[in-house]
Amino acid sequence: MKIEKADVIVTSPDRNFVTLRLQTDDGLTGLGDGTLNGRELAVVSYLRDHVVPLLIGRDASRIEDTWQFLYRGGYWRRGPVTMAAIAAVDVALWDIKGKAAGMPLYQLLGGACRTGLLAYGHASGADIAELTESIRRHLEEGYRAIRVQSGVPGLHSVYGVASSANARTGSQAGTDTRYDYEPARRNDVPVQETWDTGAYLRHLPSVFEAVRAEFGAGLPLLHDAHHRLTPIQAARLGKSLEPYDLFWLEDCTPAENQEALRLVRQHTTIPLAIGEVFNTIWDYQVIVREQLIDYVRSAVTHAGGVTHLRKILDYAAQYQIKSGMHGPTDVSPVGMAAALHLGLAIHNFGIQEYMPHSERTSQVFRQSCTFEGGLLHPGERPGIGVDLDLDESGKYPYQRAYLPYNRLSDGTIHDW
Repeated sequence: MKIEKADVIVTSPDRNFVTLRLQTDDGLTGLGDGTLNGRELAVVSYLRDHVVPLLIGRDASRIEDTWQFLYRGGYWRRGPVTMAAIAAVDVALWDIKGKAAGMPLYQLLGGACRTGLLAYGHASGADIAELTESIRRHLEEGYRAIRVQSGVPGLHSVYGVASSANARTGSQAGTDTRYDYEPARRNDVPVQETWDTGAYLRHLPSVFEAVRAEFGAGLPLLHDAHHRLTPIQAARLGKSLEPYDLFWLEDCTPAENQEALRLVRQHTTIPLAIGEVFNTIWDYQVIVREQLIDYVRSAVTHAGGVTHLRKILDYAAQYQIKSGMHGPTDVSPVGMAAALHLGLAIHNFGIQEYMPHSERTSQVFRQSCTFEGGLLHPGERPGIGVDLDLDESGKYPYQRAYLPYNRLSDGTIHDW
């Protein structure tokens, strides 16, 4: 079962996606996701110019060996571009292996550990009234856990608030638009946003107080601070939110400085979720070994595929740390399907981020996954259960898009 053909396909039905399509000499095809939000063409070049020439003629069944070859054979290791490219190959090979076996991927990973995957939805609002309505809509759609993101008085636009002013009208003469529920804008330059940590820290506890008063103590609530806080600010936030019993506090401080999380741990018992910008098991060494986090946030797409993320999660399992895989719409349906298969098979699954893709995206990527009763399931089709409609994908060429960036009120660049 040799790899006979490899194509890198870029399509932009509502946002840009990078898909690797492998074909074997016995007619099997496999899909892998290499999407890297705002830097998609870097992965395209890495795949087309460097990786694809190495794949032709390789044995498609040798997944681990191919992973090690692409990681160790290139000498320059790690990083989001490299690991997204490796992930695309890895998932495509697992897709082929599942089809060859006539089984869904999760069966090859050891079979199901649960009937479905608890998913959380993204509720947001410019103010508490708008946020409350968003939570109600998500509950009506079947979500049983909710991420809560709120506008902050005095700030024009805030990460995670889909109804903020930038989302509705754009901040550069109305030229930029938020699409497919994501903050990336189809602009030639990134959009600038303004940030005020003090205003955020003062406002957020009142948001969760109002949400708990409206929806009660039983609803699992999550929040993403998106790397914007120093360790002591993150400790303050965690302490102030403890009365509202959060399921987790995500990315409370930039975790490249992993030792900083020791300070946060000293001041709050709120579970911490970290890692959506991490790419390898080595990024997790300290924070897992010292039990400084409770949930691993990496995506299959950005952490070297199913092969490598499984190793990260097995390492985390030794310390009773669970999965919380990254799953917004900048992970394509291919990457999302791979995450669902992995989540179904591992013992230490925690929760799955879930944002439904748009109708146009779902026409390009035909999916077998289901969402019922608040639970996701990848389906029973062999492989990962996603087909790429090449005719549909060709209707939507790449469009340049960037994530925004932050400045403080004095003009200083800040973490977005």
